[in-house]
Order: sequence, then structure tokens, then C-alpha cells
Amino acid sequence: MASGVQVADEVKQVFNVMKVVKTDDDEKERIRIVQLWIDGEIKVENIYREKDLEGVDNVFKFIKDLMRPDQSRYFLYDCHFDTKESGRKEELIFMMWAPDNGPMKSRMQYASSKSAMCRVVQGVKHIFEIHDVEDMEPDSFAERLKHNVLKMEGHPLRGN
Repeated sequence: MASGVQVADEVKQVFNVMKVVKTDDDEKERIRIVQLWIDGEIKVENIYREKDLEGVDNVFKFIKDLMRPDQSRYFLYDCHFDTKESGRKEELIFMMWAPDNGPMKSRMQYASSKSAMCRVVQGVKHIFEIHDVEDMEPDSFAERLKHNVLKMEGHPLRGN
């Protein structure tokens, strides 16, 4: 069931910037995380670039801190990880955060509007629904990527 919520043009523009990374782009200006919310339409709430994450040791903890227990949100995430087969990989991920204990109305609104976002973010490698911050632990997140992941965001996984 679709909610009829529209996706703002800014969201589409930001996604297009994220999915096409040019070699001559300034790495510090690269968009890594976009937090989206519904306020009449799906809008950009916050954009975090590589330079904003320079002092952040743990990107997963940073994202988990954005996932408030009383608010549903969407996230676009430029995930960096290392695999056994091909070394460093970067994949774009769309996540819907709808906390199990969050307000039912908000969870339903985000769930029913997800299809509108999915039409906009065609080409992302992964679409995840996250209902518990434990799903954002690097090891469990890596399992969802379906690769033999050795490191997530530069940090070794516990199993390696």
C-alpha cells in the first residue's frame, strides 16, 4: 500500500550525486550519509560528507546515534568495506529505520512510503529495513551485504 507521499527533487539530486562518483571529485566533499525524513514529502534532513566524518572513528556508531528510538527515518549510505575476493568495495545502500518500539503511525508512514523512495534510488546495491540498532553492528551488517567481508569502514570484523 503506497502512502502517496512524494519524494522531493533535492533527494533525487543528492542520490544522483552519490551514485556517480567521478575520479576528479574532491574526496572530502563526497557524500557518505544522507538522513531523510517525511514532512509532507520525503526530504533531506542532513547530509554528511567525508569531511564531516574525519574525526569519527566508528561510522556505524555515528549512524546508530542518528537512529533515534522514537523516530523513523530513511538513510542513503555510501558503505566502504574490504572483502577477501576483491579488496576494497564501495556500495550504495538505502536503509529504512523504523524502530520496533517507535510510534506506530510513523512506522506505518515510512513503510508505506518506502516504494516511492525505491523508485528514486534505483541502482542501489542493497535495500535494508532496520528495526533494531543491533542490526547496525558491523558483523551483522556485513552478513547482510552477502560478501566475504573482512573489514567494515576500516575496522576488522570480530570473525576475522
